[in-house]
Amino acid sequence: MKKIVICGADVHDNSIMTRIAVNKDEPETRIFSYTTQGRNSMFKYLKFVACRHGTERIVMAYEASSLGFGLCDEAWDAGIECHVLAPTKMPQSEEQRKRKTDQQDAQKILEQLRGYILAGNDLAKVWIPDLQTRDDREVVRMRLEVADKLTTARTQVRTLLKRNKVEKPKEVGKAWTVSDCQWLRRLTVPGNALASGGCVALASLLRQITALEAEIKELDEAIKVLAATDRYRAATEALVAQLIGVGELTAMVFLTELGDLRRFRNRKKVGAFLGVVPSSNESGENNDRKGHITRQGPARLRKVLCQAAWARIAFDKEEKKVHARIVEKNPKKKKIATVACMRRLGIRMWRKALEAQLQAGIYASKELPQTKRSAA
Repeated sequence: MKKIVICGADVHDNSIMTRIAVNKDEPETRIFSYTTQGRNSMFKYLKFVACRHGTERIVMAYEASSLGFGLCDEAWDAGIECHVLAPTKMPQSEEQRKRKTDQQDAQKILEQLRGYILAGNDLAKVWIPDLQTRDDREVVRMRLEVADKLTTARTQVRTLLKRNKVEKPKEVGKAWTVSDCQWLRRLTVPGNALASGGCVALASLLRQITALEAEIKELDEAIKVLAATDRYRAATEALVAQLIGVGELTAMVFLTELGDLRRFRNRKKVGAFLGVVPSSNESGENNDRKGHITRQGPARLRKVLCQAAWARIAFDKEEKKVHARIVEKNPKKKKIATVACMRRLGIRMWRKALEAQLQAGIYASKELPQTKRSAA
């Protein structure tokens, strides 16, 4: 059997715990700092081990985290095959959950990688987006994060008023209308309804809300510019024009999170990625037992799909009929109908966006490009 250097890495903000072995040999433990010098030292040591055993193939893996794919990029540039694994799909026993150390995590990754290389077992790899897709995601994700902060600040305003027993007059309009905002600004003047401390806190929250609203406008402009680029124009225009409830932001969240749409071979793969398919328990005598949805994939994508699905239920006659038909089957669990509409919408968006991109010549062919990383 050809010798292969296998490395399982448990990556943290400041360190990399590695377990390194050649084929089935007993692994050794090495710790490197998570700095440019430390990562280069790790690559050099792996190449030293490969040279010592007379092999050129080196394969390493680590779990996906907030550190992104930078380590993976550096490994490939250094000539080392690297895989990024999905933590949620890694098998783990109850004992492993209770006795968790960096070395045990690195060993677990090593064993998974060994099984993949030597026995052909499945490996819980994540798709690694290209650099442009990652950069585009930064803009879209920041827009969603700022919107979440705005929602939090607005909730804090209402909570502050409740704590101080301040009730809104009947003549004031709905929340965050012009009249409501004017009333809130009047409350920041001491002596109206709040004590001095409450006035200071409310004024601070209103300033934060104003700043966040301005930031959202700036990010919306940035997303509009991004959507107009050759990379996204055809798909965005098709989604917004052909699907009720889908706006430019929803389309861009969908396109940036899914990345290369050709990697999904059918609608089942799309539904599984979105995390809107039911979990199942059909072993033994249990037949066709379905549970809650898996919630795999990005939660931010499910959030915008849910908002778009509700808009479609409200304004699209066909979608309203589908939702009503599913609700009729199980009136006590209306969420099932909403999730079904989310799944229908996600699959439709995938099909229409892929068709638009192919027609626009975004892809040279319908097949995925055979790069070293995709082949691995």
